[in-house]
Amino acid sequence: MVSMSSSHTMQYIGLLLLAAILLQTIAVAVTFIYFSNVLSTMKETFSKSSVSCLMRANLRTLKGQELNAAEGKDDPCWQVTQQLHFLIEKSMSSRYQKEISSAVKDEVSRVLPSLVIQDQDDSPRPKIAAHVTGSYIPEKDGGGQPNRKVYGQKIQSWESEKGLAFLQNVELSDGELVVPQAGLYYIYSQTYFRHTLIEEDESDREEEDGTSGESVRGKPMLQYVYKKVSSYPVPILLMKNARTTCWSRDMEYGLYSIYQAGLFQLGGGDRVFVTVSNVSTVDMDEKSSFFGAFLVS
Repeated sequence: MVSMSSSHTMQYIGLLLLAAILLQTIAVAVTFIYFSNVLSTMKETFSKSSVSCLMRANLRTLKGQELNAAEGKDDPCWQVTQQLHFLIEKSMSSRYQKEISSAVKDEVSRVLPSLVIQDQDDSPRPKIAAHVTGSYIPEKDGGGQPNRKVYGQKIQSWESEKGLAFLQNVELSDGELVVPQAGLYYIYSQTYFRHTLIEEDESDREEEDGTSGESVRGKPMLQYVYKKVSSYPVPILLMKNARTTCWSRDMEYGLYSIYQAGLFQLGGGDRVFVTVSNVSTVDMDEKSSFFGAFLVS
């Protein structure tokens, strides 16, 4: 009896262990299947969400409604997309700036080989430039009279404020441009000559001087550009240009323009001015006669 009871007990315990193992196996299998499905669903959802982020689909709709600014900023996908767009724009902008800067440097170097362009890291230079134009204001007393130290007559009636004229960190004093600091400057000047030929004046000249009208017509026109420095008592000639023309007898006046320009080293406080052979023959229209300079480097 005791042995039979013991045998039944062992069988009962074995069945319990087998049932426990079977239940544990089923639980593990169910758990594995469940988590596999959950991971698969999360992976698919994440994949779709990433694509929609890049396509900005989720930024347009939220539960069938358009996103406002506040809701968009709270959306992590919106933030990631904005950062991605910002990085792309920054990269493209930097690339285009380098290409444009290189192209501009090449073009300027081709036109002005002596021009040295500073890098962007250098401290910016002040803008120094001036463009003065002709003015019909009468010359001051003594203005335009010949000076024994220079050739020709100085033009004093320049306009510095109206119309096309301007001064930027440059002064205009007594017809002279005063530069504030040392550097390489581009200086240019144009004068427009209008020489009136009146028969009565020609007759008077012929009677007084015994010359013909042809010699008056053939008289040269000259333009000079000078600079004045404090360390030298006499103005220094920078540029000179001359033209000789023979106008027709049938014309009441003759027209001709002289233009010249160049790069020159100037010091702080140096003055630049223009003289011509006869200031009374210059047409002081702002688009015809002008004078200017600007700092290059």
